[in-house]
Amino acid sequence: MRTFARTPLLLLWCCLAALLSAGCAGTGAVRDTAAGDDAVVRLYPGTGARAGDLVVLGHGFLREQSTLAGLARTLAAAGVDCATLDFTAQRPWDGAHLRNGLAMIRVADRLGARRVVYVGFSAGGLAALVAARNDPRARGVVTLDLVDAAGLGRATAAALSVPLVGLVGEPGRCNAHNGARLVYAQASLGRFEQIVGAGHCDFESPTGALCEMLCGSADPARSARVRARARAAVLGLLDPVDSISAE
Repeated sequence: MRTFARTPLLLLWCCLAALLSAGCAGTGAVRDTAAGDDAVVRLYPGTGARAGDLVVLGHGFLREQSTLAGLARTLAAAGVDCATLDFTAQRPWDGAHLRNGLAMIRVADRLGARRVVYVGFSAGGLAALVAARNDPRARGVVTLDLVDAAGLGRATAAALSVPLVGLVGEPGRCNAHNGARLVYAQASLGRFEQIVGAGHCDFESPTGALCEMLCGSADPARSARVRARARAAVLGLLDPVDSISAE
């Protein structure tokens, strides 16, 4: 009899564990869907009723979408549907930034988005810029410790008609010593915000051993601060009137 008495509690614990392992990222479970070009898109459903709003997140050079899972969950918990993808066109000798940007737009197409904020880390920020420049649904772009390549960021920012928010870390070799500040200066609606003490890997969530070996150790507190500022930036772009309360 004691075994049967414990069964409901055991079932309750198992259900709770299942919910926690799903990520607590929204009203539905995180799920993968094929993008049609051999890419897998991971959708993080938001907790709010923001039909048509979407954030598409792009990872850094030769990284993968799992490195933005923490930020995607943070944004989903704030009520916004989020999607991540792997940039399958990248090669060690070719960042494929233009193709990556078009891939981000295809994700928004596939998911039926009506208003989009594009977010990208490091070189993924270039893809986010390209996407925002070429998608009329874009409400803005947020870059995370952006790294420019051959002036693509500056040229794209100069033609950008939506706001650009750049979150930047401390100068270092992995962010070209904050050379992307020149990008924000080109955008008519551009601004950047320094995350004091943050290193390049703090902008991933989670990061990994390779990033930390090349760019320095990450810190959970700094990474949490980056996610909080990215959340405020995204919500401010989707709801400019409410941007102060989002802070």
